[in-house]
Amino acid sequence: MFKDHPKGLIPAALSNMGERFGYYIMNAVLVLFLCSKFGLSEETSALVYSFFYAGIYLLSLVGGVIADLTRNYKGTIISGLIVMTAGYAVLSVPILSTSDNISWLLPLTCVALFLIAFGNGLFKGNLQAIVGQLYDNPKYQSKRDSGFQIFYVFINIGGLIAPFVAPMLRSWWLGVHNLAYNAKLPALCHEYLSATDSMNEQNMNNLYALITETGGDAAADISAFCSQYLEVFNTGIHYSFIASVAAMLISLVIFLLYKKQLPTPASKKKETKTYTAQEKAELSKQAKEITQRMLALFAVLGVVIFFWFSFHQNGTSLSLFARDFVDTSSIAPEIWQSVNPFFVIVLTPLVMLLFNSLSKRGIEISTPRKIGIGMGLAALAYLFLALVSYAYGYPSGTEFREMPVAETASMLSGPWVLIMLYFFLTVAELFISPLGLSFVSKVAPAHLQGLCQGLWLGATALGNLLLWIGPLMYNAWTLWQCWAVFLVVCLISMGVMFSMVKWLDRVTQAQA
Repeated sequence: MFKDHPKGLIPAALSNMGERFGYYIMNAVLVLFLCSKFGLSEETSALVYSFFYAGIYLLSLVGGVIADLTRNYKGTIISGLIVMTAGYAVLSVPILSTSDNISWLLPLTCVALFLIAFGNGLFKGNLQAIVGQLYDNPKYQSKRDSGFQIFYVFINIGGLIAPFVAPMLRSWWLGVHNLAYNAKLPALCHEYLSATDSMNEQNMNNLYALITETGGDAAADISAFCSQYLEVFNTGIHYSFIASVAAMLISLVIFLLYKKQLPTPASKKKETKTYTAQEKAELSKQAKEITQRMLALFAVLGVVIFFWFSFHQNGTSLSLFARDFVDTSSIAPEIWQSVNPFFVIVLTPLVMLLFNSLSKRGIEISTPRKIGIGMGLAALAYLFLALVSYAYGYPSGTEFREMPVAETASMLSGPWVLIMLYFFLTVAELFISPLGLSFVSKVAPAHLQGLCQGLWLGATALGNLLLWIGPLMYNAWTLWQCWAVFLVVCLISMGVMFSMVKWLDRVTQAQA
């Protein structure tokens, strides 16, 4: 698997594991955390989530420009790790949100999220650019696609571990206080504390039932119980951010120890030169080639925007689906976020084996075609979920949560639904994300490597800016209709990608 790959590949991937650990912690808990800590609506929490995740990728453009201008990729990466660590450190401080302090506590939380996003922007695209530079050596060029797939496997190890941390720490802290975990209780506690007189009878009955179920006394002071439960519940989540700080520091140490194995682009010297007519003609030809390469890059970016809009629902509407419609009595909804990185680690060698086997038979599937296939696989994931939701007769998320607890318990689907969903989405991801990074490194001009990797992440940012739409549909429409929207988006994107394959192949082959 590692044969004929440059030595710097594994240290680069290990350096990225801490970032992935923090990323998946946030992916698993952020929307649910904002709801449980501040009592924000799911739509508002999803909006914050969308801007945060858009910021992570959009600020990669800034990080790419800084690295390209200074030619100091490694220094920019180190700065990013430090800034991210500071953001997680701020989030790790447990402070109970009250009506008296929410006016500064919520903005402080948003500042911490900005630090994480900005640090990620300095770090992420530039590390990917360095990995691409490892394969600029003619000795390794033929291994570029598989190299990015290996890189993707290793960075997802952090993502595999992270989703277990927050539920484990939260459940442990609840247990210390003789309380039990229930995903639906925080929202009811906030509703009771903010609108006791207007809380409808069904929600009151659900609140009484869940208080008894989690170790409280429904006949005692309900306000005191709700305040205590929210404080303990969220303090446990804050502890998971301490784990993110530790992971970031480990990544920083690894990068500092092994940075000499990673390429250091030479600084450009400004000089005045007179060009002959032949040299000017050659420069004009190169300019046209660069234009074609950038047009090809933007064409692919336009397609993958809609993949990330669909795929990153795993942190918004799909997390809400896991909480509301799946039996999570033994497995917390956040833990399902680990299924995706687990499949990345397990399936990547199989996907690589498939491509290698086809290659030996003389069947070469180009990178643009693989991306088109990936969009089709993402469509299959949402087709599956739409059919399941239709078969179970699921209403909107809002309607479902307002039904009696006993009735909703009988309608819950089994964990197999999430396992199958993330299987399809992960295979789609393996055809798009690592190979997309490889495509960018192929077509990007040498002097714009950091910027072009930033553009790839910028496309992801635009997809993330649309994430809030998912929870809106989830809470307003019958579920199968919600998932059908993502199905159609993926099918249209697949069609557009396949319509451009021949042109993209020509551009890519011209740079080989």
